[in-house]
Amino acid sequence: MNLIQEHNKKYKFFADITGVAMKVYNKYRPGLLESAYEAAMQYLLELDGHKVERQADLPIYWDDVKLDQHYRMDLVIDDDIIVELKAIQFISDDQRKQLKNYLNITHCPYGMLINFSPDRLYSEWYERYSDGTIERIKLY
Repeated sequence: MNLIQEHNKKYKFFADITGVAMKVYNKYRPGLLESAYEAAMQYLLELDGHKVERQADLPIYWDDVKLDQHYRMDLVIDDDIIVELKAIQFISDDQRKQLKNYLNITHCPYGMLINFSPDRLYSEWYERYSDGTIERIKLY
C-alpha cells in the first residue's frame, strides 16, 4: 500500500460520516434547523454501529487537568470525533475557530465541521495532535 492509500485509509471515517451527512442532506434538503439534521445523523450513524452522543457535555481541560466546566457539542461520535453542524449560507473563520477551540479545550483528537447550506453540503475535517496543533485533513 502506498502513502496516499495509507493516508486515505487512516481518515476513511471522515468520508464515511460525510456520506451519512449527504444522505441526510439529500432527504431533508436545505432550510431546516441544525437540530433536524443532528437527529437524523445520530439515527443513521447509530444504525451503522457508531456510538453517538447528541448535545454532549464534554469536559474542559487546562493542560492535563480536567476543570469543573463542560461544553456542549452538537455530536460526539465514538468518543473522539466532535461534529459541529451548521445550517448557514457560508462557513466563516468564526465557525472554524469554534471547532478548533472545542478540540483544544476537550482534547478530542478529531473534529468535523459540516454545513447543510442552501446550495450544497460542505464539510471540513481536522485532527488535533498531542502537542495541541490542529491540522486540516484532506483525502487524496
